[in-house]
Amino acid sequence: MTSGSGFGGRAPRGAGGTPGGLGEFFVGVIATGIGVYLFLSHVQVSTSFWHFRSGPSAMGPLLLLLVVGIGVLFFNGRSVLGWLLTVGGLAAIIVGVVMNLDVYFRPTSLLHTLLMLGSIAAGLGLIIKALRPHGPSRGARHD
Repeated sequence: MTSGSGFGGRAPRGAGGTPGGLGEFFVGVIATGIGVYLFLSHVQVSTSFWHFRSGPSAMGPLLLLLVVGIGVLFFNGRSVLGWLLTVGGLAAIIVGVVMNLDVYFRPTSLLHTLLMLGSIAAGLGLIIKALRPHGPSRGARHD
């Protein structure tokens, strides 16, 4: 005799393929998402001058490599050297820009910081809990 006609006699599967915990999973995802959003909205990103540890500017030589690579590719689109110069110059410029970003956490109250970090921790805890199998409740009867 089957008890769950809609699920072929099986209990519905929850988060991670385990029985139960689907509601906990979604509440955890929402709490984590809100916490991460609030945390990242208090992070300020700015740039500084291009420098490699107080050395001279490296942007000029990198742009020169990129331009020479593009020129070689216009002359011969199958040139390995042209592709290396173009991709290498572009990658080096992107890495240089990211390395020169200054990331700060804007001043905020301790209460707001605890709410942000607490909602992230609580949400992750609920997500992890939801992925564990949920057995029958203690008050459930077994006939």
